[in-house]
Amino acid sequence: RESDHRAWTPVSYTVTRQNATVQGLTEGKAYFFRIAAENIIGMGPFTETTKEIIIRDPITVPDRPEDLEVKAVTKDSVTLTWNPPKYNGGSDITMYVLESRLIGKEKFHRVTKEKMLDRKYTVEGLKEGDTYEYRVSACNIVGQGKPSFCTKPITCKDEIAPPTLDLDFRDKLIVRVGEAFSLTGRYSGKPAPKVTWLKDDIVVKEDDRTKIKTTPTTLCLGILKSVREDSGKYCVTVENSTGSRKGFCQVNVVDRPSPPVGPVIFDEVHKDHMVVSWKPPLDDGGSEITNYIVEKKDAHRDLWMPVTSATVKTTCKIPKLLEGREYQIRIYAENLYGISDPLISDEMKAKDRFRVPDAPEQPVIKDVTKDSAVVVWNKPYDGGKPITNYIVEKKETMATRWVRVTKDTIFPGTQFKVPDLLEGCQYEFRVSAENEIGVGDPSPPSKPIFARDPIAKPSPPVNPEAVDKTKNSVDLSWQPPRHDGNSKIIGYLVEYQKVGDEEWKKANLTADSCPETKYKVTGLTEGLTYKFRVKAVNAAGESEPAYVPDPVEVKDRLEPPELILDANMAREQHVKAGDTLRLSAVIKGVPFPKVSWKKEDREVSPKADIEVTGVGSKLEIRNTVHEDGGIYSLTVENPAGSKTVSVKVVVLDKPGPPRNLRVSEVRSDSCYLTWMEPEDDGGSVITNYVVERKDVASAQWVAVSSTSKKRSHMAKYLIEGTQYLFRVAAENQFGRGPYVETLKPIKAIDPLHPPGPPKNLHHVDVDKTEVSLVWNRPDRDGGAEITGYLVEYQEDGAEEWTKFQTVPMLDCVVTGL
Repeated sequence: RESDHRAWTPVSYTVTRQNATVQGLTEGKAYFFRIAAENIIGMGPFTETTKEIIIRDPITVPDRPEDLEVKAVTKDSVTLTWNPPKYNGGSDITMYVLESRLIGKEKFHRVTKEKMLDRKYTVEGLKEGDTYEYRVSACNIVGQGKPSFCTKPITCKDEIAPPTLDLDFRDKLIVRVGEAFSLTGRYSGKPAPKVTWLKDDIVVKEDDRTKIKTTPTTLCLGILKSVREDSGKYCVTVENSTGSRKGFCQVNVVDRPSPPVGPVIFDEVHKDHMVVSWKPPLDDGGSEITNYIVEKKDAHRDLWMPVTSATVKTTCKIPKLLEGREYQIRIYAENLYGISDPLISDEMKAKDRFRVPDAPEQPVIKDVTKDSAVVVWNKPYDGGKPITNYIVEKKETMATRWVRVTKDTIFPGTQFKVPDLLEGCQYEFRVSAENEIGVGDPSPPSKPIFARDPIAKPSPPVNPEAVDKTKNSVDLSWQPPRHDGNSKIIGYLVEYQKVGDEEWKKANLTADSCPETKYKVTGLTEGLTYKFRVKAVNAAGESEPAYVPDPVEVKDRLEPPELILDANMAREQHVKAGDTLRLSAVIKGVPFPKVSWKKEDREVSPKADIEVTGVGSKLEIRNTVHEDGGIYSLTVENPAGSKTVSVKVVVLDKPGPPRNLRVSEVRSDSCYLTWMEPEDDGGSVITNYVVERKDVASAQWVAVSSTSKKRSHMAKYLIEGTQYLFRVAAENQFGRGPYVETLKPIKAIDPLHPPGPPKNLHHVDVDKTEVSLVWNRPDRDGGAEITGYLVEYQEDGAEEWTKFQTVPMLDCVVTGL
């Protein structure tokens, strides 16, 4: 029977021997057996085995272990592995025995001292460079089996191989929040590399969710129930003494976004709509925000109404609101992986809440000049709408009307330079702000200011000098200061000091008593030496003094006259007729010279105005005519000498009449005119001559030529037999001069020649005191009817002929002989 059963099972056959073979048993099970003897009378009692018998094959020692391999070799150790024997001898392996033999020796020595069941063992404490063979045997309850086949000879030395890395993941990995992910791969290298995991350059440590598993050939990093913070750049480094290899993976743990960032800003609030804005979520869930979902709700109801689900901007217009109702807005962010929790706004009433800007504070005025001022103000509350413009106005203090200073936009600056102020006037300014709702109230008026340049004390006068002196006075002269301090120079203060004294005395008590840049200091003592200085004075005060360079000795001086010619006497003067002639010069000399003007060494015309001052003289002739031209001379004389200067004056006018107008070569249709240039060309070149003619029977002159530059002209197209008068005028750049006219008319006929001599002159009677003569007509009459015959006689022996008379006939009685 089986040991765990109570029922006995009979064996199917009868035996007569004292042994039997029981078959059909199950290997590994325990059985009890019993035997009874039988004869013809019957069966006797059973005899039972005292203990159970386990059914199994007969036990032997195990076979030799298989696949003994060397896994690692260093300079002082060898690591070996093997597989169990194919047959354990019918009994469990109780241990393995590892043996080694040093090459060159005959015997194997047991390496393992203790009982060892692992099939991997590292032999340590070896000597570098030695060579060994290894074998292993299996043992069971029977004993030690045959040893395995020996390994190849193994020399103790370090094996070197650079790391290799073969990864099962790509450069990027996307994981949903809550899911697990792992990064796996294989590696190798000798000596065995060290494996390190990094996330964003920080070493990864194991925890409840992070697991790291590394075998001699594989590596694995696993993350359970991933969260957004697990996103990052993961790096695995495999490194030994020969080098290192790295692998990277950008892990993005994606989720729905976090809520938009509040608060919800109400950019615009109107009675029927609002414009709200918000900020994007701090965490987009690792995926770009695809859109925002905006909803609105009446604050007194529980129903949320959609506004839009398609906006990608962080601003939205909320339409269709009821005036006076309060509303809340909620906003969701959405990406590819879901919708965020909402951002809910505060309650906001739908009403127009914008207005015109407030009035700015009182403006401040700075940088005032005579024609401008800078107005500065602070930005007021904008009324809920951005300010788009500032309006600056001005008015004179005593006026009531404000005037806008410019039509241009003044923004975004809060100051403006107001131009075009009137010097000396007092002004006030005010500012208004404008937004899209309208223009707000103006600011309070600024403090009144006067439009004038800021004033300071002037700089000292320039180049003071003593220009004249007498026995009790000194004349000083200077130039105005280079800088007047932006204020009118009121006058000058002159001071003097006797050489050797410390006290400066005032020559004039007030500045307005010396408004010009000269002053005569009087009351000085003859023979003493004085120093002088001058100060300029304006509304701000006195300047620093300017000193006359050298001390001045007070005494009369004698200086010969000196003339400093003005430009109008420096060269020949040309004056247009009708204009005013001015000649002037600065005169110096002590005592002041006597002044006289001459023209051509004669007294000047009574129409000339002559002015003599203490520093010079001027001659002026108004409405000049041509006769005012000539050589003018100015003579100055005093006891020290005299000096004369001359200047030629040309009065530019129309030319005079041409001279010697003559007519010649008269024909029936033309004649030839000649003339001479005018004696006076008016001071300018004759540009042309104008020639005119007139029929003596007509009152109108007719132009023959107006462009001729020659002093002759052929007058053509005359009418034969008509009598003509001619006249000629000269022109220059100042006009046409008077005409010169022919004295008597000429007749347009061909020219006449003298008749031929009479013929056949002879006497017909002679008396003691008279002779009767007759003759015949000449052969030619010269082109005109003969009007008479001139009879002349000559006393024998005399040279001259004596005219008797002209007779019309062909005979004559000469008497008085």
